[in-house]
Amino acid sequence: MKERLRIITLQKRILQLTFCLFVIFSSSGQVKLPTIFQDGMVLQRHTNIKVWGWASPGEKVRVKFNGKSKTTKTSRDGSWSIELPKMKAGGPFTLKVSGTNEIILNDVLIGDVWLCSGQSNMVHQLDIHDVTYADEIKNVNYSEIRHFKIPTNTDLNGPIKDLDGGKWQKAIGEEVRPFSAVAYFFAKKIYEKYNVPIGLINASVGGTPIEAWISEDGYKNFPKFLEVIERNKDTSYVNSLNGNHNNTISSPLSKDKGLIRETPWYSLDFEPKNWRRINIPGYWEDQGVRDLNGVVWYRREIQLPQSMTGEEAEVFLGRIVNADELYINGKKIAQTTYQYPQRRYNVPKDVLKEGENLFVIRVTNYGGKGGFVPDKPYKIFNERDTVDLKGYWEYKVGEVFPPRDRSSFAGPRRINPQNEPTALYNAMVAPYLEYPITGVLWYQGESNAGRPEEYAELLPALIKDWRAKFTNVELPFIYAQLPNFGDVDYLPTESGWAKLRESQLKSLVVPNTAMTVNIELGEWNDIHPDNKKDVGERMALAAQKLAYKEDIVHSGPLYKSHIIQKDKVIISFLNIGGGLITDDGEELSEFAIAGEDGEYVWANAKIVDNKVVVWSDTVPHPKYVKYAWSDNPDNPNLYNKEGLPASPFRIE
Repeated sequence: MKERLRIITLQKRILQLTFCLFVIFSSSGQVKLPTIFQDGMVLQRHTNIKVWGWASPGEKVRVKFNGKSKTTKTSRDGSWSIELPKMKAGGPFTLKVSGTNEIILNDVLIGDVWLCSGQSNMVHQLDIHDVTYADEIKNVNYSEIRHFKIPTNTDLNGPIKDLDGGKWQKAIGEEVRPFSAVAYFFAKKIYEKYNVPIGLINASVGGTPIEAWISEDGYKNFPKFLEVIERNKDTSYVNSLNGNHNNTISSPLSKDKGLIRETPWYSLDFEPKNWRRINIPGYWEDQGVRDLNGVVWYRREIQLPQSMTGEEAEVFLGRIVNADELYINGKKIAQTTYQYPQRRYNVPKDVLKEGENLFVIRVTNYGGKGGFVPDKPYKIFNERDTVDLKGYWEYKVGEVFPPRDRSSFAGPRRINPQNEPTALYNAMVAPYLEYPITGVLWYQGESNAGRPEEYAELLPALIKDWRAKFTNVELPFIYAQLPNFGDVDYLPTESGWAKLRESQLKSLVVPNTAMTVNIELGEWNDIHPDNKKDVGERMALAAQKLAYKEDIVHSGPLYKSHIIQKDKVIISFLNIGGGLITDDGEELSEFAIAGEDGEYVWANAKIVDNKVVVWSDTVPHPKYVKYAWSDNPDNPNLYNKEGLPASPFRIE
């Protein structure tokens, strides 16, 4: 008992010391604002504007903005906050905060602020898609559309007070390149419609699951996650787990034959012997190289015209699985360390020459098929000429990785903070909860496709959680349903991505939410499709309905109900708009039907009185129907006359 009392007393002293240190840290004698308060920021219209920060305990702080002024005193811990009255859209204004020092923020606008979050398809900047949107970037001139990229950060212990950097940027010229492409096209559409300043707070991180974005309070009904959250707060526990995994895929000392020799394989002095022929694009497993994880070198002499001599050029190498290094004429040009980015490399003007130029590509693959993804651009070009790089190259294997020892991965899991529950919420959302917003744009789900049923609970939990945190129970929440991706199946099949889309569809039961259907906007060979414009504009259409209260058709057809009449299933839909159509004028496709045995076959389907009738001569007693139920359906052509596609669904 005495020992327990000593422990409790020690804990209290630690807490007191921590509080004193926080006060000392906060009591610098300088008024400080949160990082998100900067020149050029956008504040939310039609709601009380909260300004907060830190200073010395008991210090008098005064805020002046747009003809309004308020004064307060800081609390014992040095924090302070004030609320200014609701204001109309407008600006630019000056925000002045005074204490022992003075902070002046210029070019502050009042308009609509949207929180844009999710994983890589929300991250993807216009800069990454600057070929597709070259004209957009060249001509952009929207000084009242502004973007704040939240720095990537994690915290497993709890919500943090402030951000570690970030900057408000305008959609003007080259400054627009770091904007989320989806968010930019959303904002452009809304701005052109309502002529109101738009602020985009972009909190998104590639490859992250939804769990990382929910607060601890949001997990009240998820005991297994609460257990994980509590364990992760123990730093020694986290460090011990990560310290248990010292095995890597290959030795840090390279055994690549192309590098460990005196004359490396990328050198102009190297003379190749016994190299084999291979095609680019293509995977080496499809071209006679079986089950190889390792390093493969590609080599080819490329004939270039005089117009490329002494000139800068660009090389497009599509996408490569997994990592690559490009050498031209013995010089290393560029490299990429993972599979997803499109390879677009700048070649300095002193590298190329007229006639033969040696191109060497070192490709490293860690699992699955390695090589060059088909149906992508492979070329070198400048303003005057283009040379195709597709065709036959020579290849040689530089290193073979031994099969992984799966036993080395047994035992406790390794922790990657950005994948852990609450970690991204704590560091990338919590610091600005007092910053009012119009609504949320959410594009995420790829990282949860392996657990689709769980997503049907987690997405509503996220929505409820963020609404509570931003103190707005009706906060508009708009999310993107996953697009098509992967190989096309020409027989009815099961699909993790289809199940994830179903979980997203089910989440529409949450009030004041909208889902954009993007089933035709993806690419079979790229999890980051180029078409970000249509995704953003469909989100803008949903925002017109939810946030701006427009009486419009904002979505494609959604399954509503069905009846079975003998051998036919008759399906009714929501959001039929001007009527159901096929977008290509052909018969309906991608409907599958099954009887009691659950064995699906392709079905006949037709539109009758704005309903869809589905049947098959081989299924006399239908019980199940699916539409567009695969990772990448071949031709999902059910639309409404407004040009919006129907969501995939299944009837059970």
